[in-house]
Amino acid sequence: QSSATEFDGMIGVSNEVGNKFFDPVGLSQWAPAEHLRKAELSNGRSAMLATVGWVFPKFYTFASDDVTTTDPIEAILQADAQWWAQFIIFCGTIEAVKYRGELEGKSFTGDGPAVIDWTNTWDTLDEKQKEEMRLKELKNGRLAMIGLAGFVANYFIPGAVPIVP
Repeated sequence: QSSATEFDGMIGVSNEVGNKFFDPVGLSQWAPAEHLRKAELSNGRSAMLATVGWVFPKFYTFASDDVTTTDPIEAILQADAQWWAQFIIFCGTIEAVKYRGELEGKSFTGDGPAVIDWTNTWDTLDEKQKEEMRLKELKNGRLAMIGLAGFVANYFIPGAVPIVP
């Protein structure tokens, strides 16, 4: 169980949320702050990828016998069971790598040595640059979650989001 004061010093408590911890549903009463931040980052990263996946097919498509549409929801439903199995295994592998890294004292939230650093640049950044990068990732993830929710809402309720065609 977490208290609001536990969150007040966390990165991301800024002017967009009234310089307070934003928890409209009250989830912080049931889970520790660190767990909620990890979930927010993981979901934000997934939402950033999903947003690209939603928009990308409108500009470029791959030849496929399995998926014959650029409609995101229909494409999900057309995907072969083998694809879903591969996707679930891939996601599980990434989660296992993150878990193993945490057991080794690494971090996937940016507050220590990186679990996954494809470009080997994290350790070259100074503390101020790392703080800026962490804040950018958190805010971009939040924006992607809101954007993806808007895409989905507009898909199922056409016209629900006036700026989405």
